[in-house]
Amino acid sequence: MNLKEQIPSLLKAITDLPLTEALAFIAQAFPGKVAFSTALGQEDQVITHAIFTNKLPIRIFSLDTGRLFPETYELWAETEQKYQSKIAAYYPKAEAVEELVSQNGINGFYDSVENRKACCHVRKVQPLGRALENVDVWVTGLRSGQSVNRSAFNLLEWDEAFQVIKFNPIINWSFDEMLAYLKENEVPYNKLHDQGFVSIGCAPCTRAIEPGEEPRAGRWWWEQTQKECGLHANYFNK
Repeated sequence: MNLKEQIPSLLKAITDLPLTEALAFIAQAFPGKVAFSTALGQEDQVITHAIFTNKLPIRIFSLDTGRLFPETYELWAETEQKYQSKIAAYYPKAEAVEELVSQNGINGFYDSVENRKACCHVRKVQPLGRALENVDVWVTGLRSGQSVNRSAFNLLEWDEAFQVIKFNPIINWSFDEMLAYLKENEVPYNKLHDQGFVSIGCAPCTRAIEPGEEPRAGRWWWEQTQKECGLHANYFNK
């Protein structure tokens, strides 16, 4: 049975399990083949806490685009210190970044949607491809409430672009449930969240949101797009 065909039975087994138990089940079912991608957002910190605290055999990695906020790097270090565990870093290829900047300019992503997606592809999508090599299950911190776009995501799904099972363990959590978990477990979080930043990505491409705006409105705010970078290519164009 190939990976994709295993999704229905896996879904039946984990649908009613709490977060930690669901993660442990998947880790046991695919030993050494499960990886969690964290962008160090609030959702991601929930999952990081569950993995590190319970010493689950799930590799945690992050994509360092080279354009992150200082506060994000501070949280990265604080998280590693608290849990005495390392988050693996994946960087864009230097040659690819040099070519991108040579063609489009250092801040060329402001000039067009195509330029912005090209930047995301070099700095995020390509490194993710390397991070997911030899991985069967990709764990994410996606929540359906993050945006209208993401309401279509499921607990388990097949990612055609990377040929892996995508596991979204807190997809059905509410924003309040997530905050309660962080508070109860004293999980470190990005201080930018206290300044109106909800979804935090690269510094040049993220702003605080205004009252009434959806959580991802602060990402690429100058665009009228689906507010995605191409990592979740099942639903969105790169």
